[in-house]
Amino acid sequence: MDRTRVLIAVTGTLTLIAAAVIYVGAAGARNQGTASAGISDAVTLEGPRLLFRSTADADRGHVSSVSAADPGGARAVSTLSCSRVHAAGGTGICLRTETGLTTYQLAVLDRRLAVTQEIPLVGVPNRARVSVDGKRLAWTVFVTGDSYNGGRFSTRAGTLDLTTGDVEGTLEDFAVTVDGKPYRAADVNFWGVTFTRQPNRFYATMSTGSHRYLVEGDSKARTVRTLRDNVECPSLSPDETRVAYKAAIDGDPAKGWRISVLDLASGTVTALAETRSVDDQPAWLDGRTVGYALPRTQGHSDVWSVPADGTGTPRLLIPEAESPAALP
Repeated sequence: MDRTRVLIAVTGTLTLIAAAVIYVGAAGARNQGTASAGISDAVTLEGPRLLFRSTADADRGHVSSVSAADPGGARAVSTLSCSRVHAAGGTGICLRTETGLTTYQLAVLDRRLAVTQEIPLVGVPNRARVSVDGKRLAWTVFVTGDSYNGGRFSTRAGTLDLTTGDVEGTLEDFAVTVDGKPYRAADVNFWGVTFTRQPNRFYATMSTGSHRYLVEGDSKARTVRTLRDNVECPSLSPDETRVAYKAAIDGDPAKGWRISVLDLASGTVTALAETRSVDDQPAWLDGRTVGYALPRTQGHSDVWSVPADGTGTPRLLIPEAESPAALP
């Protein structure tokens, strides 16, 4: 039915499969059996915990959690494997490979990590988010085959509303307004969705030409409008007054990214104390702290945190981890 606009057909399948193998690497099959440090019911979406994807050799890819009060302490490890994970409001999202295949799917999770719904994805998983109330999910995948892109990767961002069952396979069909004027271009890409508490409202990144805009969207009206340039992978703060994001240094992604925070009312940008290049969608761990993953060696990452006001220094929060989400 036309409400269920699932999902995107793309060409360049062989290229995509090759890239998928590189990206997912040692993550393995979606259920690798009991992980070395836990059992299937050891992880739930109850807090106060920090949820993440393990990058440790013993349980790489498995959804895991630690106490929010002792993030460097003992971890619980589930049997569920994901390429990307996020959770909020008692609902989880797991982007994963399909068993025995080189294709992907979105799995909707309940509080005990049981899969309640599966949706096929065409593309390599990259970003995942759940709204605070657990009713809306978003994902980003890499795809190939867009004629304007010369065989390089493009992105597709989609959303799922659990209250209505509506699925948007791509935001590229939305009406776009740039600087207050209607805009159409073949190279429009979206990624890094973050939801507001208002039904149908969200923020995301939209790229076109040399620009990477922060956009505000309305899924019911099927519109997006640009707010600010050089904003990638936004993450809305718990009080919805700020957006944490990665900003291309000197506007050039080739130079890396600086984690920053934008005050939505004043437009003030605060560069955070993390000076290493962070290619991740930040996660608010509370109203004062931003978390993010940094790669250490091939296949291994750590979750770090830094104050959201530009003070302090980066802190190693969870070794051998990525894709963090705070469970209050």
